[in-house]
Amino acid sequence: MTGNYNLSSTLLSAFLLAIVSLAGCSKDLVSTTTDETKVGTGYPTTSNDTDNLPNVTGYPIVGTNQTKFYDNLTEITAPTLGSAFYGQNAMYSGNVPHYVNNGDGTITDMVTGLMWQQSPDNNCDGIIDHADKVSYAAAVAGAATYRLGGHPDWRLPTIKELYSLIEFKGLDLDPQGTSNVGLTPFIDTNYFKFGYGDVAAGDRIIDGNFVSSTRSVSKTCGEAVDAVFGVNFADGRIKGYPIVFPGKLTTNVFYFRYVRGNTNYGKNKFANNGNGTISDTASGLMWMQDDSAKGMNWQDALSYGENKEFAGYKDWRLPDTKELESIIDYTRAPKTSGSAAIDPLFNCTKITNEAGKDDYPFYWTSTTHTSMKGDGAAAAYISFGRAMGYMTEFGGWSDVHGAGAQRSDPKTGTASDFPQGRGPQGDAIRILNYVRLVRTIK
Repeated sequence: MTGNYNLSSTLLSAFLLAIVSLAGCSKDLVSTTTDETKVGTGYPTTSNDTDNLPNVTGYPIVGTNQTKFYDNLTEITAPTLGSAFYGQNAMYSGNVPHYVNNGDGTITDMVTGLMWQQSPDNNCDGIIDHADKVSYAAAVAGAATYRLGGHPDWRLPTIKELYSLIEFKGLDLDPQGTSNVGLTPFIDTNYFKFGYGDVAAGDRIIDGNFVSSTRSVSKTCGEAVDAVFGVNFADGRIKGYPIVFPGKLTTNVFYFRYVRGNTNYGKNKFANNGNGTISDTASGLMWMQDDSAKGMNWQDALSYGENKEFAGYKDWRLPDTKELESIIDYTRAPKTSGSAAIDPLFNCTKITNEAGKDDYPFYWTSTTHTSMKGDGAAAAYISFGRAMGYMTEFGGWSDVHGAGAQRSDPKTGTASDFPQGRGPQGDAIRILNYVRLVRTIK
């Protein structure tokens, strides 16, 4: 959560947004980063002559850009086929990020076909700080009059669009820290401007969260709070943020970054292949219809994927975090649909959660969630059920982040060592998480 600020502060931010939205910031705030063709081949290169949007209409998943390898604790050399820790994220680069700086305050993603607002400096004072944050309602409304680059069709991104920007070269930070020196955010700062929390204004350094247009369909924090999903590029996570702080007449405020282009991005096109697999023709990925039916640690999850032969295919693997997040259905949640947050074509094993309720698992990804110390002791997971946390102000265990959140768990250890979870919201630690395998459709 961000710091607690009164309603008048929020209204002032919304007023400033309304002024700035007419044209965006001036040229002197635009990055001078040159466009470099540093990445991949095979991406669409033809652009609309008027707005530099590539002809992309599907849902291509951008790779995480994780290039280092890890065991259960530290960085290692690349594992060989058949050895321990083979199959992790860095071995499968996917669609390498490819951005173009348009020189007008916008950045085009040549993989997704999306164009982005380069800087969240929304009051155009040359500093990214708390004054640039606005309420969820103001961020949604401001897009209608936003005209950066002369374009009239900006929108607040969905959570899937926003998550396309995350990169796991970032380093998870100390939530109690007060300085951004030595920190690395989870976004490419060669192209995108970024700001950590404004400590001088009462934020925590970790409050680098960007709001999306995707609201949680179930309440969080003791099932009492309306929430909206956002991506925290400071610590590399998705969570559902309170729209209004619990029990207070204060509105939460966020950074935001508008988007335009490819309106099909984030929309799956699932097909049941009738053999225990589901294809998503929008992303080009094939999924196992069933999950692993049991939990396992991260190393075993990697091995489970690499050694799986099913439906005539031998190239199954543990998905990276952006691939797995792509099949979340944010219109579903245990509380509201009585199901996991996924299309009913898929089968999810039921579990009993920390509060003793019927629920659905956390699922491992192949992506290490590296800390600012450089260690690789945690890996990212996606919650297809309640994203549980222990907070005394909400009566102990409850869904604090929302179904579809992305968090991280220790790769190994004993869950009972964390009876009240870990971190600022007491995130549940399970370690023995479930697995759903993926392969790339050839």
